[in-house]
Amino acid sequence: MGSQQIFPRFSGKSVLVTGAGTGFGAEIAFRAAQEGARVGVHYNRSKDGAEQTAARIREIGGAAFVVQADISSWDSIRQLADETFAHFGGLDVLVNNVGDVATEQMSWQELTRESLDRVIDVDVKGTLLMCHEFGRRMVEAGHGNIVNIGSTVVVRGSARAPQYAAAKYGLLGITKSYAAAFAPAVRVNTFAPGFMETGATLERSDWQGGRREKLLAATPLGRIPAPEVVAGTALFLATDDASHMTGAYLLADGGFNMVGA
Repeated sequence: MGSQQIFPRFSGKSVLVTGAGTGFGAEIAFRAAQEGARVGVHYNRSKDGAEQTAARIREIGGAAFVVQADISSWDSIRQLADETFAHFGGLDVLVNNVGDVATEQMSWQELTRESLDRVIDVDVKGTLLMCHEFGRRMVEAGHGNIVNIGSTVVVRGSARAPQYAAAKYGLLGITKSYAAAFAPAVRVNTFAPGFMETGATLERSDWQGGRREKLLAATPLGRIPAPEVVAGTALFLATDDASHMTGAYLLADGGFNMVGA
């Protein structure tokens, strides 16, 4: 990856990434800055992580602003939208990366009401309301792009956490609905990475207990990438090269699923 050329696809643009204090969100935020964007680094609880992401961005000469909000609250989302639009004087790109994956759950039998409510509140309601509030303002401004971070779990379901698969399937309905509602001014798409080696993944007991090796064997490209490998792919959906894409589901999983059209 070191020799990869990075193009300034977001030069002069503003990008807000939710959940940018950790994992994939942090890498998308950093990549956007590498590509010339002014970046909003959102967090809910990971304040230190968000500050770290912002520091990384500033180290390369980029502009970052850190903002807190609880994505499961409509009022909090409205405030986040107001703050973001005021800070940037508008917004070009929103990346809805926040999602609760119920990492603590290792089997469908461990489902709790609390986990079900949390995943639906954050992943479904939260993402819908983020699209709603930010998209409304983008439509008023006459331009904008929304990228929802989905999952390949919609292909196979999840025996581990059915509520997570249900939520990510719901995300497709949200993407298509708002893509239709906001056209032609604002595009809305879903990006689905396959398995990535984030800190959270590496700590999972199933990952350490042989799951990684099984997945590698079933992945034609033969690797489980670090999140920075596919961060630029997620952002592609917000570039001019994707100007004729809306309501789409883009998959980057090393060939693991090979979904039919």
